[in-house]
Amino acid sequence: MAVTKIRKISSWTLLICSIISVVTLLMFYFGGIVDPSAEMKEPVYTGLLLNWTYVLFAFTIVVTALLMIWQFSNSLKVDTKGALMGFAAVAFLAIILIVTYVMGDDTALTTLNADSQTYNTPFWLKTTDMWIYSSYILIILIVAAVVWGTIKKMMSK
Repeated sequence: MAVTKIRKISSWTLLICSIISVVTLLMFYFGGIVDPSAEMKEPVYTGLLLNWTYVLFAFTIVVTALLMIWQFSNSLKVDTKGALMGFAAVAFLAIILIVTYVMGDDTALTTLNADSQTYNTPFWLKTTDMWIYSSYILIILIVAAVVWGTIKKMMSK
């Protein structure tokens, strides 16, 4: 019974988000241009597309956090060690983000146009470096986990 309900909710959520996303993308691509004579063409519905992206991102973050807390509280009752390992993984990711933010360079860029100067601040420069460095670290950890898992599987045969 519960699995059927979860599937229905998941299916409807995916369907609704997909339909809204497709309509938003069609409006963005085929909705016209603000000033056709401008050097850089700007679609009319750029703001709509960005706002929909923000809504999806915020929804994903909120649902992920709530489900993580719910799963942690349920797992803590049944499997304390497993729950703490999950919490350790989240703490490890937070540590990676903090360390890579501190590693980031806040030197202002000089070759940007006037529109880009808004984001040429130490906070945004360090945040950009944080995401880049964190991506590198996570990719390396993924490759290491795949290699380690393969070697472990080969050794156990």
